[in-house]
Amino acid sequence: MSILRLENVIKTYDKHTAVNNVSFDVPKGSIFGLLGPNGAGKTSLIRIITTITGADSGTVLLDGEKLNSNHPSQIGYMPEERGLYKKMKVGEQLMYLAQLKGLSKAKAKEQIDFWFKRLNIEDWWDKKVEELSKGMQQKVQFIATVVHAPKLLILDEPFSGLDPINTNLIKDEIRRMNDEGISIIFSTHRMEQVEEICEYITLINQGKILLGGKVADVKQEFKENLFKIDFNGELPTDLQSADDADVGWDVVKKEVGSVTVKVANEGASNRVLNYFLKSGIHINAFNEILPSLNEIFIKQVGESNE
Repeated sequence: MSILRLENVIKTYDKHTAVNNVSFDVPKGSIFGLLGPNGAGKTSLIRIITTITGADSGTVLLDGEKLNSNHPSQIGYMPEERGLYKKMKVGEQLMYLAQLKGLSKAKAKEQIDFWFKRLNIEDWWDKKVEELSKGMQQKVQFIATVVHAPKLLILDEPFSGLDPINTNLIKDEIRRMNDEGISIIFSTHRMEQVEEICEYITLINQGKILLGGKVADVKQEFKENLFKIDFNGELPTDLQSADDADVGWDVVKKEVGSVTVKVANEGASNRVLNYFLKSGIHINAFNEILPSLNEIFIKQVGESNE
């Protein structure tokens, strides 16, 4: 079941089509990566999902219901450009924002106290936002986004300005909320974070979807049948002569203690392994090299721009 479904969504500004017939599903309870270069259409999509703007055509469903004016209270959106009032005190501001999301004064205070403890900022209530560093402001923005316990959470570059310790703290909270059933859309340019956090992705460029699906499946789809062998000893002297059609593999890279080969197909990997086992060297590891999301991103976006 999907928490969010987009069907043939189109959004045009003047003569520019920012979102061009986009369809995808965000599985309920998942962490979903919405990826793309600058100007790809991500922000336009997020603005449609959060009802800030409307689609020119197409359908958006939230938890099976057509998107309407009641849904923003069920969504938490943390934009890349922050929107805090710098002169206001942290506690006063969060109380105001929580009540805008429909919480009573008592419930707002209860939830803010809960999050202050979770993020180790219990003495920040009377601090002004302008007194805080960018990373500390990020914590406040995060609380403002999640304080009303949304069913769908949209995070755009949520770790910007955070040091490694606080990045891990926010990651832990994202995973905890996801474990409790909150669905999360995660947008970032940091592909290593996507690989670490997301189960599903959709990659868009120039308003169109280039690829999508489970991260593991996407990486399998774009693999190049590369295998790395780590070993002790000396490589066989006839290694290069073994690179023929019968064996079905080519040496791509040789390093001290390792060699990377490209095989003609998955079945050829067994012949490679047998060859090295019979060569007399001690094999420490035999691993397939899958492409990183960053490599896939660069390749797919580059080809779509040509």
